[in-house]
Amino acid sequence: MGKRCNGRGFPITRSIIFAADVVLGLAAFGGSTSLPGQNSIANASSPFAAGTATHVTRAESQIAPGVPSVSEIPAQADIGLRQGPVPTRSSFSANWVSVGGATGYLLDVSMSNSFDSYVDGYHNLDVGNVAGRVVTGLNRGTTYYYRVRAYDAIGPGGYSDVMAATTVATTGLIIHATFDSSITSNPNAAAIEAMINRAISIDESLFSDPITIQIFFRYSTTAPDGTPLSAGTISQSDLVVYTFPWSTYINALRGDAKTSNDDLANASLPGTALSSNIKPSSANGRAVALNTPPAMFANARVGNGGPYDGIVTLNSAVPYQFTRPTSGSNFDAQRSTEHEMDEVIGFGSQVNLSDLRPQDLFSWSSAGHRNISSTGTRYFSINGGSTNIVNFSQDSSGDLGDWLSTACPQAHPYVQNAFGCAGQSSDVTATSPEGINLDVIGYDLNRVTLGNISTRGFVQTGDNVMIGGFIVEGTGPKTVILRAIGPELSAPPFNIPNALADPTLELHDGTGALIASNDNWQTTIIGGIITTNQVSAIQNSGHAPIQASESAIIATLQPGNYTAIVRGRNNAVGVALVEVYDLSPGAASILGNISTRGLVQTGNNVMIGGFIVQGTGPKTVILRAIGPELSAPPYNIPNALADPTLELHDGTGALIDFNDNWQTTVIGGVITTNQVSAIQNSGHSPSQPSESAIIATLPPGNYTAIVRGVNNTTGVALVEVYDLQ
Repeated sequence: MGKRCNGRGFPITRSIIFAADVVLGLAAFGGSTSLPGQNSIANASSPFAAGTATHVTRAESQIAPGVPSVSEIPAQADIGLRQGPVPTRSSFSANWVSVGGATGYLLDVSMSNSFDSYVDGYHNLDVGNVAGRVVTGLNRGTTYYYRVRAYDAIGPGGYSDVMAATTVATTGLIIHATFDSSITSNPNAAAIEAMINRAISIDESLFSDPITIQIFFRYSTTAPDGTPLSAGTISQSDLVVYTFPWSTYINALRGDAKTSNDDLANASLPGTALSSNIKPSSANGRAVALNTPPAMFANARVGNGGPYDGIVTLNSAVPYQFTRPTSGSNFDAQRSTEHEMDEVIGFGSQVNLSDLRPQDLFSWSSAGHRNISSTGTRYFSINGGSTNIVNFSQDSSGDLGDWLSTACPQAHPYVQNAFGCAGQSSDVTATSPEGINLDVIGYDLNRVTLGNISTRGFVQTGDNVMIGGFIVEGTGPKTVILRAIGPELSAPPFNIPNALADPTLELHDGTGALIASNDNWQTTIIGGIITTNQVSAIQNSGHAPIQASESAIIATLQPGNYTAIVRGRNNAVGVALVEVYDLSPGAASILGNISTRGLVQTGNNVMIGGFIVQGTGPKTVILRAIGPELSAPPYNIPNALADPTLELHDGTGALIDFNDNWQTTVIGGVITTNQVSAIQNSGHSPSQPSESAIIATLPPGNYTAIVRGVNNTTGVALVEVYDLQ
């Protein structure tokens, strides 16, 4: 990085420095130009009729946004959580630091660090005067190398250092983006592309369908055909839809069932046809193995050989912000992009018309009563209307396939709300209404979850008992077993000399009410949510404690917050383990956001939190070690740990992350770049600088977080793991 670029042309007095992160995204390049090998869509036609649909999202105010000034939308850097490069299965983002005097850059990409060959379309590619470019159309799980040369009016300078990037190795959904020249020629091109890639990476991480969706992205005040966007429009999507006979689509949908959501939703499908035909989007059709190839051209015309499934247009006259957190006067570009991508992927309603869209199959007015009209209450449900997941919008000035929107700021600013609000952000998740909707209309959710969580610590009395918190997220109940382990820790492999001899266990709901308790698992305490003897169920769970004096509870819990408290019988003290095991991993809910509070001492009495990433793909989490915050309301703990440190170990016991004071990143292990902005943007930054935090994207496996006090200090601390996806 200390090289001087001395090729012919202007002297470059500082070298080109690459950003350390790698971007994930799927994007091709400007105009309607296709790079070789990137838009190789077969000109196969479907025997079923293809047509078009257009979706428009408007601002909640219903006032046409004005053209922003330069001061309203400055050039935006790619920083923070999901702000910078995020790899996908078929792309990465090449990034570099701008060179003074340069008027543009030439990009090379190769599978060889000697650059003896090049990826098609990426040899001396003129990317303009930007500091980054998305590289697309790549193979999953493959390492690529890139370099750039700056140029001015005289010619190019020398090559930069070579940087490597690796695409995501897992199989699953691929969204291949093509960027219109309205993006690639924009001064904010790098930020816009990175934002789109972040949106793409979310959907790719959520769904395992082995299909590729082709989307053309634009940033313009006009629709793809050149007509002005209508007043109040903040974003628009145009998509290909196919018309299938009722039975053809229903049979395909039933045959595609792979998740617990699918099973529940399919059981609610009608026995007789609600319409003669159903109109899935081209992408949705392929998700259920129907013959629905892309058919849209860059001007939104549909015809044989059209390379796109749809087109997403962000209104460039809207004060969009391409990074987060979003200021109160700007609209979140990522949320709008996710919204319009969802439309191309398969969202939409066609109520009051003869042919329904797939999500109309799950439109209800009350339990057992469907509503596929634009009058009256209508809501999304996958269990016959018994559970209202979210209301559909019935406002004819918006899209009837979107969610009901309230006045700004919205209490639930879901991605798919019919009207958007400035200053509010959200993403599609596995348990959001959008994720569930896409799951039941034919896509297959990855089940990458936090599971089987445990914390070991020193249990004392009063404020120093051990308190474990967890959240059940989703639309259905979750069955778990909770355990309080003590005597087992005195034997190998733990060999803890001061294990808690007789731990008791309490379970409290989100209101603080005691809903279950146990002291000695072989004796069930009837009360609260426990109505029958649990001894046989505990034995059959595969998680029965070894010692009779240890405690256990099996509970089927509705979505919400829960707290487990471990005490010593008769105020005894010692080291104990509190654990939560998921006994229903296929349920329409997951364990999320786990935390444990306890007394941190030294040696064997530090606090140790364990968790498992379950599934087929990686999981991004933030881990926190909280101490000083506990001394303030509402905790008011008098002996809070003043300066906690945090370690993260993998399943082999190897240290892969460390932090002491979250505002100072410790580079090493899986941490390769400064994390301060990412922690701030996560929404989970500690309140005190002496507290610790780590963001990590972890493959499936077992992990351990260890909390200690600096210089062997002791006190009460909190270890937490939050799911950022």
